[in-house]
Amino acid sequence: MSSADGLTGAQHPDFLWSDPDPKSSYDVVIVGAGGHGLATAYYLARNHGITDVAVVERGWLAGGNMARNTTIIRSNYLWDESAAIYEHALGLWEGLSEEFGYDIMFSQRGVLNLAHNLPDVREGVRRVNANRLNGVDAEWLTPAEIKKIVPIINTSDSLRYPIMGGTYQPRAGIAKHDHVAWGYARGAHAQGVHLIQNCEVTGFRRDGERVTGVETSRGFIGAGRVALCAAGHTSVLADMLGIRLPLQSHPLQALVSELLEQVLDTVVMSNAVHVYVSQAHKGELVMGAGIDTYNGYGQRGSFHVIEQQMAAAVELFPIFSRAHVLRTWGGIVDVSPDASPIIGTTPVENVFINCGWGTGGFKATPASGWVYADTVAAGRPHPLAEPFALERFTTGALIDEHGAAAVAH
Repeated sequence: MSSADGLTGAQHPDFLWSDPDPKSSYDVVIVGAGGHGLATAYYLARNHGITDVAVVERGWLAGGNMARNTTIIRSNYLWDESAAIYEHALGLWEGLSEEFGYDIMFSQRGVLNLAHNLPDVREGVRRVNANRLNGVDAEWLTPAEIKKIVPIINTSDSLRYPIMGGTYQPRAGIAKHDHVAWGYARGAHAQGVHLIQNCEVTGFRRDGERVTGVETSRGFIGAGRVALCAAGHTSVLADMLGIRLPLQSHPLQALVSELLEQVLDTVVMSNAVHVYVSQAHKGELVMGAGIDTYNGYGQRGSFHVIEQQMAAAVELFPIFSRAHVLRTWGGIVDVSPDASPIIGTTPVENVFINCGWGTGGFKATPASGWVYADTVAAGRPHPLAEPFALERFTTGALIDEHGAAAVAH
């Protein structure tokens, strides 16, 4: 038996996962039950046969950034290293529903990045060419071609930021974030992984340079290996171990409108006017802006950001002027100096990190879990993770993705 979601028609299993008390110790303790933590646990069990695993979460499962993102999935990053890991993710996205036996509502509706000035055009054309060299689907579109794909968009020359073209990735799209988290959680649980909610990590226990476990709000839990995977709070956890990570945490705001008839079948992003928008399966418009300039851990919207992103959206899509904002929120993104993630080992024995995804975390979920699980299982970085080691900030081998990371997604 399964129940149906009345809004989406998706079928939900009657049982997803249990809520066990923690054991005294595990082979691996993953800190953070977001998408990356759950995917790491799933692939540790599936790919490596490591099932004595606990995923500890200070709140509820997938209640952090996983519940607060705008669900955009794409792989059209500039540099070879980034394109490789995000394209690996996209390949996994394309088979997740079948693998889970559970519809994650992955919709390959395409992602369009608008260009509004000559630097935008040059960067966009460069990225399209780089993508093609890496086997990533990418096209450069003229304003007329954009209008055919998105009929409601305003391509008039009278705009403050007229559209001069755009990059387009047809295989990109969106997925239902809750279903993704639940699919990984259900799959991990079925293989024996413990998912432990309301269990905040408050410290670490060490034996010399080796970590032996985590102190939590539910007592000490021994661990053969500890995998940090807590997005914007990873730097806080690392501080407890004396590791200073080159990260800054920023609020990233988004909003949704009331339910509307389907009018937008493509994800549209614009760096210059700082807005991106898609229309969810139920019908609400999902809009985001750039990250807040200040550091912080706020998880709420603020009027001045909402005002700016709505003004930009209405200029590009005049029809949106009739829509009403339903709710706003904020997530916490961890941004590294080169706008690329940090995956791998740390100076502390048996402690691993997966962080710094900034605004690219959701789209990377399957590949992040895949390579992080391999890294934790083998005690050395997966080949796709090697370029994203913490050491690159001392060697200078940076992977500067500020352009492809864009306004937010």
